[in-house]
Amino acid sequence: MPTPAIPPRTRLLEMAAVLLTAAGKFLFMDYLHWRLPFILTAMAAWGLYVFVRQRRRPGILAYWGFRTDNFGRVLRLVLPFGLGAVAACALIGTYRGSLNLTWHILPILLLYPLWGTVQQFLLIALTAGNLHELPGIQLGRVLIVLLSAALFGAIHYPFGWLMLGTFVLAVFYGFVYLKERNLYVLGIFHGWLGAIFFYTVVGRDPFMEVFGRLL
Repeated sequence: MPTPAIPPRTRLLEMAAVLLTAAGKFLFMDYLHWRLPFILTAMAAWGLYVFVRQRRRPGILAYWGFRTDNFGRVLRLVLPFGLGAVAACALIGTYRGSLNLTWHILPILLLYPLWGTVQQFLLIALTAGNLHELPGIQLGRVLIVLLSAALFGAIHYPFGWLMLGTFVLAVFYGFVYLKERNLYVLGIFHGWLGAIFFYTVVGRDPFMEVFGRLL
């Protein structure tokens, strides 16, 4: 896919906005515990940005990875890894005694892929993708993926298992994205594997963490 003529300043501003969103996560989600308001605000704000950018530069959605033409090919590439990750989560959760499987996982499996796609857009497309295409940056694909994965893991501080799991997933996702550029498959698997990881390895209930105050 041809690379659109995106000014370096725009790419840098996008990465700065990603870092600002990450900082907001620590403030609003972790410190103030405004999880649902932050998630909804971040999704709305970035959704508006995507809409405006598409209006001004048609075709940028496909460049970012919002495309379906290679969905099947990327699905076949990611599926074995996903199945292996599910098996690993079950084994680790059983060993640690952290399995916390309730009906709450069902709505999370439905909703989390939406938030997962936003996260993939921010930390893979706008971070790894921009670093890969930014003029004058000679970091190499491996280093770019590792840096993006490190940021992904750091955002989940201070939960050690969550940091490790998201780092490993982000490394795999990063290489897949730079090769295929499809956010839909990565977003779906991010949501599903993230939900399973929470309810098995971490032993947390994101449904109650996000929606508990509304119940």
